[in-house]
Amino acid sequence: MARYEKSRPKSPKPDAAVAPTPPRSAPAPKHYEDTMFFPRLRKQAKWVFVFLALVFGLGFVGFGVGAGGVGVGDIFRGAGGGEVESVSDAREKTEDRPRDPQAWRDLATALETEGENAEAIAALETAVELDAANVGTLRQLAGLHLALASERQQEGQLAQIAAAYRAPSQSFSGLLGSSGQPVLDDPIGSAVTGSLSERVSTAYQAAGVATTDAVNAYKRIATLEPNDPNVQLELAQAAQQSGDSVTAIEAYQRFLTLAPDDPSAPIVREQLKQLRAASG
Repeated sequence: MARYEKSRPKSPKPDAAVAPTPPRSAPAPKHYEDTMFFPRLRKQAKWVFVFLALVFGLGFVGFGVGAGGVGVGDIFRGAGGGEVESVSDAREKTEDRPRDPQAWRDLATALETEGENAEAIAALETAVELDAANVGTLRQLAGLHLALASERQQEGQLAQIAAAYRAPSQSFSGLLGSSGQPVLDDPIGSAVTGSLSERVSTAYQAAGVATTDAVNAYKRIATLEPNDPNVQLELAQAAQQSGDSVTAIEAYQRFLTLAPDDPSAPIVREQLKQLRAASG
C-alpha cells in the first residue's frame, strides 16, 4: 500500500531586510534669474548663436574672405594657373615702373590672392587710369567690387546675429505706458543694439557702394564691347543686385536682342517680367 505522509508545516520565512529610505534632499533653490524670461531666452539663444557663428566663420576661412591666407576658394581659382608673385615683389614693380598698367594688374592679383580686395581695387583703378580700354582689367575690377560687396554683406549679417544674441530683449516690442514711454526699459540692451545697428548699417551701405561700382565697371565694358551678350548679362545681374531696375531691364533686353536663342533666355525673360511688374 502506498504510504500517506503528512506534510510538514511550513516554517515562517524571516522578514526580508527593508532598505532604509534615503532622506529627501531639499530642492536646489532657483536663482531668480532662472525665472526671468529674457535671461532664459539668452541662454537658449547662446547655442543658436554659436552654431551660426561657426557656419559664417567656416565660410570665411574656407573661401578666404577677409583673411590674409589662402582659402578653399583660392585653391579652386588657382587650379591650373601659374604661381602668383608676392605682394612685396609686385609692389616693387609698381615703384620701378609706375606708368606700367601690367605692373599694377600684377599687384592687384597678388593682393586679391591675399584677400586684400580693397587694396586690390585701388591698384586696378590705377591700371584702368593708365589703360582705360583694357577689357580684362575692367572685368577684374568689376569682379573685385562684387567680392567686396559680398564681404560687407557678411559683416552686416554677423553683426545682426551678434545683436540678437547680446540683446535679445530688443527684438521684442516693449510695453508702453499711458505717456508712450516704455514701462520696462533696458538701457544696456539699447546701447548694445544701437552700436551693432550702426555696424549693420555701415556694412550694408558699403556693400551697396561696392555693387554700384561694379555696375559702373560693367557699363564701361559694355561701351567697349556693345555686341557681347555676356557683358549685357553681367551688367544686368549686377544692376539688379544693386537695385538699379532701369539699367537691369535695358541690359536684359539688349541680351535678348543679341542672343534670343541662348539657354539663359527663358530665365532672362522671367527676370524681365518680374522687374517690369515691380517697377510698374
